[in-house]
Amino acid sequence: MTMRLILVRHGETAHNKGGVTLGRADVPPNERGRLQARATAASFDVPPDVVYSSPLSRATDTANAIASATGTRVEVVTELIEMDVGEMEHLAYDELRAKYGDFLREWMSAPANARMPGGETLAEVQGRAWAWVERTRSTHATATVVAVSHNFVILTIACKAMGLQLDQFRGLKTSVGGKTTIDFSERGATLLHWNDTSHLRARGLA
Repeated sequence: MTMRLILVRHGETAHNKGGVTLGRADVPPNERGRLQARATAASFDVPPDVVYSSPLSRATDTANAIASATGTRVEVVTELIEMDVGEMEHLAYDELRAKYGDFLREWMSAPANARMPGGETLAEVQGRAWAWVERTRSTHATATVVAVSHNFVILTIACKAMGLQLDQFRGLKTSVGGKTTIDFSERGATLLHWNDTSHLRARGLA
């Protein structure tokens, strides 16, 4: 029995475009992000069995576009919400460096258990996200499942699936609108596609 999990990062927001930190603040997609959502939705040749989404509007916008294009339903789950970045929300890099230099040094050297000031650690994000993966595998053992989520959530799931330490997450990259496909079977996880953006490049949206 194999479950296919397609991890989709939401469409672009003004924060993504401007290089500003964004965690659980409910910032909607910008116009380019909405176009990316439609392009991503159109890229599904075979409809998934179910679409799950983070509760944040930048994710539900993309999830609803996929569901509408494929005749699928959307379920919103809190485990797929982005990392809680606490006090670091809405800050540009220069502001981060000025206000949270000590944290950034810890984040660069040992990120897995470095707690965002007032927020989460990567290990905590992975814990809740992987618990959702395991639960979903038990209920959708032979299904194709789409999960529309966020940068850190996708990275932590991918690290766990590929047997990588969380401190290695910087070797991976997710793009807004990108698709990552992982098959889960009794033998373990198999990465089929990483951060596929061909559907965006075809429309000049990558």
